[in-house]
Amino acid sequence: MKLSALFATKPISDYHEEAAGKNLVRALGTPSLIAFGIGGIIGTGIFVLTGLAAAQHAGPAIVISFVIAGIGCMFAGLCYSEFATMVPVAGSAYAYSYATLGEFIAWFVGWNLVLEYMMACSTVAVGWSRYFVKLLDFFHIDFIPRWLSSAPLRAADIGYQVHATGAYLNVPAVAIIAGATWLCYRGIEESTFVNTIIVAIKVTIVIAVIAFGAFYVDPKHWVPFIPKNTGHFGVFGWSGIIQAAGIIFFAYIGFDGVSTVAQESKDPSRGMPIGILGSLAICTVLYILMSGVMTGLVPYPLLNDAAPVAVAIEAHPQLNWLTGWVLVGALLGLTSVIITMIIPQARIWLTMAHDGLLPPMFGAVHRKYRTPHISTLITGVLAALFAGFLPIDILGELVSIGTLIAFIVVCAGVLVLRYTRPDLPRPFRVPAVWFTATMGVFFCAGMAAFLPEATWVRLAVWSAIGIVLYFAYGHRHSRLRAKNERAAAKA
Repeated sequence: MKLSALFATKPISDYHEEAAGKNLVRALGTPSLIAFGIGGIIGTGIFVLTGLAAAQHAGPAIVISFVIAGIGCMFAGLCYSEFATMVPVAGSAYAYSYATLGEFIAWFVGWNLVLEYMMACSTVAVGWSRYFVKLLDFFHIDFIPRWLSSAPLRAADIGYQVHATGAYLNVPAVAIIAGATWLCYRGIEESTFVNTIIVAIKVTIVIAVIAFGAFYVDPKHWVPFIPKNTGHFGVFGWSGIIQAAGIIFFAYIGFDGVSTVAQESKDPSRGMPIGILGSLAICTVLYILMSGVMTGLVPYPLLNDAAPVAVAIEAHPQLNWLTGWVLVGALLGLTSVIITMIIPQARIWLTMAHDGLLPPMFGAVHRKYRTPHISTLITGVLAALFAGFLPIDILGELVSIGTLIAFIVVCAGVLVLRYTRPDLPRPFRVPAVWFTATMGVFFCAGMAAFLPEATWVRLAVWSAIGIVLYFAYGHRHSRLRAKNERAAAKA
């Protein structure tokens, strides 16, 4: 096996030629792309992880964590925008790495994008389940026992072990993924239409919580703003703020999901940058405001719940009228995130299959619906299994580290391609590329380094499985490798 074959890069011109033959529908305008980004971003970050990260790591300083994560995302978003206009195909960071850093790195990124999208779908579904149970409680309905609405496994407080909880399966989490998978199977237009409606509703509810909740904020809850470190790394203090930034980074992943539907965009050269950066800017402002209000409504330790917004609202009788709306908004919001996670994952697998790195069935497109239907079904089934059995903390940390790795590669890839292929047309160019790309790598690598050690161990196991699969199947069936070998034989 030649080392050069592992790091062979795929010409961008090949992606443009292949894009015409995948028969996906160009149905998404700029407003739909912004809504798609917001649909992916606003959900778990506000409705689930904000409270957990504040209670366990940062306290009221979760606001600073969001600022740090937002800055890192801004740099990464600019790099994604350049790639998305230059390589407007469905593969996102996987395709970008294949074009710049080589096949093996592309496989590594593509394999870890499963952590970003499919595991994100599972994580969000667990949060959805918790809010669904809270909504039933709100209406005094009690027909789902806890052993059918929570994970049968949980992570140990210290170390890498998992323990049984006594539950059997998180049924609501499995059910919502099944419903979202069916919608994504039916078509991109139907999915984005439903998503746009949901986005409008949930943004309205988030703004209402911020606006009305601000009147009941008690500044005493913000003191001390940065709780003193407990003596353990990542548990409050500045190490806790940065570790929280790495965890809530999960909350921003929707913006790069926009890049995975570039091939279904009506005008990717214009729509991609606006969709990516516009959705990121809007959501960052809302995140900062919402986290400030939540930690001001109740003492931050009380937010250690999978439904922290509901906890904060219920602490104030004057805001009880908002509780039902918050629960409905959370359910709708989390539903749209699930939709916008299933769609990217299926399209990344579609592109990997077209490159020969996955079996051909992953690249099949439905004759009627024009969707990668088999990849969509596989995504839904696996996401439902993870959501049914794993707790939200393990899932959330895996998503964060998978996302950060993809962002690091994209930022580095933009810089590499500027010098290896300066001649390529770039409808959108990253300003001050040396500074922007380097800072993107720095911020993302810093947040990844501060994630819990157990998360890195799980990543190592996941990556090892991916490497075995690559050499067992991907490398042997690589179309680029076969093409290069044929060209060498003719020379």
